[in-house]
Amino acid sequence: MASYFIIGGDGKQYGPVTADELRKWVAEGRLNAQSQAKGEGDAEWRPLSAVPELADVFAPSLPSPGAPPPFAPAGDGARQAALQKVKTPAVGLKVTAIINLLLSAWSLVRLMFFHPDLRQFNSELQALNNPQLEQFMQKIMHLAYGPLGVANALLGAGMAVLIFIGAAKMQSLRSHEFAFTAAVLSVIPCLTPCCGYVIGLIFGIWALVVLAKPEVKSQFT
Repeated sequence: MASYFIIGGDGKQYGPVTADELRKWVAEGRLNAQSQAKGEGDAEWRPLSAVPELADVFAPSLPSPGAPPPFAPAGDGARQAALQKVKTPAVGLKVTAIINLLLSAWSLVRLMFFHPDLRQFNSELQALNNPQLEQFMQKIMHLAYGPLGVANALLGAGMAVLIFIGAAKMQSLRSHEFAFTAAVLSVIPCLTPCCGYVIGLIFGIWALVVLAKPEVKSQFT
């Protein structure tokens, strides 16, 4: 086996040493590719990287052929596919929420500032000549255009906000439970105004179907 002389980091000459010893010193960090060496019969010094017996030590490591590139995570494609599937129903739920919020706000304003004219209704009740029925219906109308109506408008506004937040979470694949709840709320008729319910029913069912798919559910965080 060939022997070599080397010049260490302190500038001193060492040797002769075998190629195996040089490998060990390289592994220990005592030598590097630029360290000078020469064989016993050589006249000139050369870097260790130019020594044929050590070529494999300083050869650049190549990535495994089957390894995926570092900039393309294995699950990135699946997540992008899931984002595409939830995009349209999530936007539809946002539109539903905005419509419901506007309708609820208008109902609240109307109840607070525009009192209905009940004179014709009261005259029709009086024509029935039934004081008990007249008193009962007046209480119902008072509740419908008073505390009960305000509470219903506030409930609708609150549900609209929850649906919008759930749709936003769905669109970004966050909190599957919240997104699922928002989809359910959008298809319940008593919680959304009539116009918003029609749109909410369509996109709510669509969202429920998409959210139930395993490949979509698994991508939520």
